[in-house]
Amino acid sequence: MQGMSERQYAAHVGLSRGAIQKAKSAERLVLYPDGSINAAASDARRAETTDPSKTRKPPAPKLKPVPEAAVAAVGDTLREQGLAVPAVGGGTTFLQAKTANEVLKAQERRIRLQKLKGELIERARALALVFRLAREERDAWVNWPARAAALMAAELGVEPAAMQKALEKHVRAHLIELAEVRPDFR
Repeated sequence: MQGMSERQYAAHVGLSRGAIQKAKSAERLVLYPDGSINAAASDARRAETTDPSKTRKPPAPKLKPVPEAAVAAVGDTLREQGLAVPAVGGGTTFLQAKTANEVLKAQERRIRLQKLKGELIERARALALVFRLAREERDAWVNWPARAAALMAAELGVEPAAMQKALEKHVRAHLIELAEVRPDFR
């Protein structure tokens, strides 16, 4: 057989075997002497003799537009994991979006598990704890000169009131410097 059978040609052009038989009987196909179909020549002849208005076009798939925020989130997730990210405007493939979705689900499960194990705490709770610890530390430093001034004054042979005043001055200056440090829990 030199060319294609009716079934092979039907699969080649995406038509039914019956449509190919009709085209064959209407002499819109080019045949070899053995009756097989010359695919290249038949494609050209069919293109010349077929009325484009009578051909069926496959319906275009109705795709919903994807919000830019979703596309950006997919790109961010892929970038965080060190995977290939499409160029801006290049479009995200389904596989990339599915990979990003699976990565996000895995991250969410890991965070949930860490929270259940007690390895994670809520941000508000952490802020309250840091604030309470900082206040206790500050109060301890504010009270320290009164406790230590008399001992230090005796060692140095100076007046205890003057020593306490000097210590309080320097401790307060240091606490003012420390107050400028703000924890960032982002």
